[in-house]
Amino acid sequence: MTHRIETLAEGVTLHLGDCREILPTLGKVDAVVTDPPYGVEFKGKNTKHTKREKDGYASTDDNSDFIENVVLHAIKYCLAKSDSVVVTPGTRNMYRYPTPADVVSIFYPSGAGLGRWGFTCSQPILYYGRDPYLKNGMGHRPNSFQTTESAPENGHPCPKPIGTMKWLVNKASFPGWTILDPFMGSGTTGVAAVKLGRKFIGIEIEPKYFDIACKRISEALKQPDMFIERTKSPKQEAFL
Repeated sequence: MTHRIETLAEGVTLHLGDCREILPTLGKVDAVVTDPPYGVEFKGKNTKHTKREKDGYASTDDNSDFIENVVLHAIKYCLAKSDSVVVTPGTRNMYRYPTPADVVSIFYPSGAGLGRWGFTCSQPILYYGRDPYLKNGMGHRPNSFQTTESAPENGHPCPKPIGTMKWLVNKASFPGWTILDPFMGSGTTGVAAVKLGRKFIGIEIEPKYFDIACKRISEALKQPDMFIERTKSPKQEAFL
């Protein structure tokens, strides 16, 4: 397919195309934060927190073959490009992923949809590499969180709440760092990144979702969060 590139600001670049073709052309990044399809034959759903059309992904066969041939292929590239990688894999196919450094969860105290053993009250997070705060001697921070935030209605069948992606971006990076998302969807990771003073590289294969992401991230660039440190990253101070 045609590879289209949109540069929305300095350090904020979005790619329309197949991540398997685009990832090899990219250099190292500071962190990867991504929420790929889960391989569950997703057709859309209603939960107590969200109401949306019952349709699935426009350009993705959300099945185990897609996980094996596309998602895992991309994640292996990401592991070679960054020392800080965070993935929300869903539960059905999470054991297909490379062995992570840690497995934790997002907790939904009131449930968010139905699973095979009852109400789904958690979602796994896979951490790869090293916690950047610990790596830089900045102490321990929580590795999990809980939320009741609803996902936005934005034209994507399975968007993540912005608060969820902000938490993950903050966990994986510092202001001024570059975040990569090879499964950008409607751009929620990108919105979180630019609002928190990070740079962003996003990849999406579906033109409909790509256009939504371009619009949402462009709007977020105009309204960054207040009181954020936009350029400094931790560094070792020189001794006199």
